[in-house]
Amino acid sequence: MAKLAFYFDATQCTGCKACQVACKDKWDLPVGVTWRRVAEYSGGNWVRQIDGTYDQSVFVYYTSIACNHCDNPLCKEVCPTQAIEQRDDGIIEINEDKCIGCRYCEWACPYGAPQFNEDEGVMTKCNFEELRAKFGDLAEIAPLPDASITKPNLVIKPHRYAQAVDANNGQLANPKEV
Repeated sequence: MAKLAFYFDATQCTGCKACQVACKDKWDLPVGVTWRRVAEYSGGNWVRQIDGTYDQSVFVYYTSIACNHCDNPLCKEVCPTQAIEQRDDGIIEINEDKCIGCRYCEWACPYGAPQFNEDEGVMTKCNFEELRAKFGDLAEIAPLPDASITKPNLVIKPHRYAQAVDANNGQLANPKEV
C-alpha cells in the first residue's frame, strides 16, 4: 500500500492563511482548535554602508503545517487508551470513542498536531482529508532528510529565503498562532 505524505511548496506560499481558514471551516472546528497552522519566519537586518546607503538581508517566508502522520508517532506511543491508531497507509487517526482527553498526545507531539476540543472533552487532529491539500505517495514526492524522532511524512519545497536550522538569523514571527 502507498505511504501517503503531504507536499508543501513554500515558494508559492504568501502567508494568506486561506488553507488554515479552509480547514477550520471544512471541519467546523471550535475556537482554539486549528489543525492547520501557518508559521511565519522572518529575520535579517539593515546595514548602513560608508557612503550612507543601506544594504539589507531582510527575509520572510511561511510554512503551512498540520499533522505529519509520522512513521513513529509519539502521540500514539503515549496514549494510555490506544485511541490513536495508524492505518495501513500511514495515516494517524484519533478514535474519539476511546479518547479520555488526557492530553498526553498533545504534550508528546513535537508538531503540536493533536489539539484538545474542550466542547467534546477529547483530542482531535488532522485526518489527512485536508481541503485542496497536495499529497501523494511519499516515495514519489521526494523525501525529507531523516527525522530521527518521529519520521514525519511531509515534504517541503523550501522558500528561496529559507534559513538553515543552525543559522540563528531568523525567528518565528507568530508563535502564538502556531
